Amino acid sequence: MPNSFITLLIGAVLIILGIVVFWPESGLYWRLKRVNQRTKRVLIEDTLKCIHNSSFEGKKTTLASLAGELNINTGQVVEIITHLQTLKLVEIQGENFSLTGAGRDYALRIIRAHRIYERYLADQTGFEETEWHTRAQISEHYLSSEDVEHLAQELGNPSHDPHGTPIPTPDGEIIYYQNAFPLTQLEPNVAAQIVQMQDEPEAVYAQLIAEGLQVGQEVRLVEKSPQRLQFWTNGSEHVLAPLLASNIDVVRIEEKREAVVQPGQPLTDLKPGQSAEVVSLSPRIRRVERRRLMDLGLLQGTKIEVVMESASGNPIAYRIRGAVIALRKKQAALINVCPDKAEC
Repeated sequence: MPNSFITLLIGAVLIILGIVVFWPESGLYWRLKRVNQRTKRVLIEDTLKCIHNSSFEGKKTTLASLAGELNINTGQVVEIITHLQTLKLVEIQGENFSLTGAGRDYALRIIRAHRIYERYLADQTGFEETEWHTRAQISEHYLSSEDVEHLAQELGNPSHDPHGTPIPTPDGEIIYYQNAFPLTQLEPNVAAQIVQMQDEPEAVYAQLIAEGLQVGQEVRLVEKSPQRLQFWTNGSEHVLAPLLASNIDVVRIEEKREAVVQPGQPLTDLKPGQSAEVVSLSPRIRRVERRRLMDLGLLQGTKIEVVMESASGNPIAYRIRGAVIALRKKQAALINVCPDKAEC
């Protein structure tokens, strides 16, 4: 009797395990298979993007370069390239690879999804600038063409992502800035405008953001040497190493056009007890956060007074329209004000 019970118990356990592992759709086996398929698709799409980007930059794509870009071994690269060749998305020429017409179209669909989603993150969410690229890298693989076009229409069919990089059209056309060049090639005392800030490498982009730089700002180079570039933008001086400055693209501004300087000064310049009038909010304050600040009363012409700083100096308390609000220094620095009795 005990032996029969144990046999039945083992049989029941095996049946339950079989159900858990192999149950259609929701079983562990099928879920792992779907994850593996998604991972393979992500690698395939990333490979197409890498080949496209290398071709655009005039570089040759090899097994070694792809392995480095994708952070996988050359054996996996061979497997992916062979699969892409079978699908007629890639052509192999000796040790180099290039995209077929269908492969280029596929790559541009992924690139369009990435840049549209970055635009969405910038315009309609509160995520930090340094997060946009990483989040778009994930979402680009799961957005259908219908999702992307719906999102594009919702955003007003933007032509460039928030870094200034052109977004491919649904037909695969890319419209690049004319006469754009790296900031490192700008001559001293020539006015220019930032039109693009490359978001890779991410560490470099994070440093540019920390400097307060953004697309649309006007710059004027003061001094250039092999060690550093010194320039003015938006009323403040910046110094960058050429390695960082090379990730910023600019276009020259006609000399007859005067550089536009944002009036006023950052709210953070005020001391406790001082008051001022709000002049403007920086374009870097985007939709969700911008709407919240405007709802708090931070509108052009509104009076604002510094009440006190916290012990750590962050946040800072301000009185506006009879109410006291707290702002982080990072937020306050993007609000331009005109102090009382000052001309702005």
